Amino acid sequence: MRVTGNRFVIGGIASIFAVLVIAALLLFLNLPDANAFNARVEQLFIENADLRSQAEVKLLEILAQSGTAFSETLGSYRFVIFVLLVFALAMLVAAVAFLVMLVALTRRMGQIERKGIEVNSLLIAREQNTVYLNNLEFKLTGAAIETLSVLAEARMDDDVLSGAEIEAVISGKDASDCDEAAGATRIKRLRDTLGNQIVSELLVKNIARRGYVLAIGKDVIRMV
Repeated sequence: MRVTGNRFVIGGIASIFAVLVIAALLLFLNLPDANAFNARVEQLFIENADLRSQAEVKLLEILAQSGTAFSETLGSYRFVIFVLLVFALAMLVAAVAFLVMLVALTRRMGQIERKGIEVNSLLIAREQNTVYLNNLEFKLTGAAIETLSVLAEARMDDDVLSGAEIEAVISGKDASDCDEAAGATRIKRLRDTLGNQIVSELLVKNIARRGYVLAIGKDVIRMV
C-alpha cells in the first residue's frame, strides 16, 4: 500500500506538471506575435512610400512607436504569465504534498487508536530504577529493571530469550542450570508492575483524597 501510494503521489505530481506545461505552451503559442504590429506598420511604410504630407509621415511614425510599445508590453505580459504558471505549479505541488501528509497522518492516528499505545522511545535508568516510556515515567523494582534491561539488550541484538536464558543472564549461571519457570516468573512480575502503572497512568487515575476516576472522555464510553 505504501509503494502504491508513493507511485500515486509521483504520478499525480507528474500529471500536474504535464498539465501546466501543456497549458503554458498553448497559452504562449496563442499569444500574438510581439512584432506583428511592427511588421504591419513596416508594410504600410512600404505600400505608401510616395507619401508627401508631413502629417501622414508623422502618423506612420506614431504607429511605429506604438508598435514598439506594444511589443515591449507583450513581452512583459509573457514574463508575468510565466511567473504565475511557476507559482501555480509550486502551489499545486505543495497542496498535493500536504494532502498526502494529511492522509498519512490520518492513517497513522487510526493505527495508534486501534493499537492503543505505541512505544516511540524507551529509556531505562538503571541507577534510578526508572523507565521512561515515550514521555511517561514509571518506577520499577530492581529485579524488574534487570529483567527489562535483559529484554532490551536482546531486542537490540534481534535475539529471543527463553525463561531459562533470562534467568541465566540475570543470575550469572549457565542456562542449563536455570529453571524456565524462574525466568517466566520474572517476566510476570515485570508485566504486573509495569502494566499496573501504565493502566494507572492512562486509564484508572488515583486522585489524592478523593478516589479513583477513568482518565478518558465520557463521550467515548459505551456499555453493551
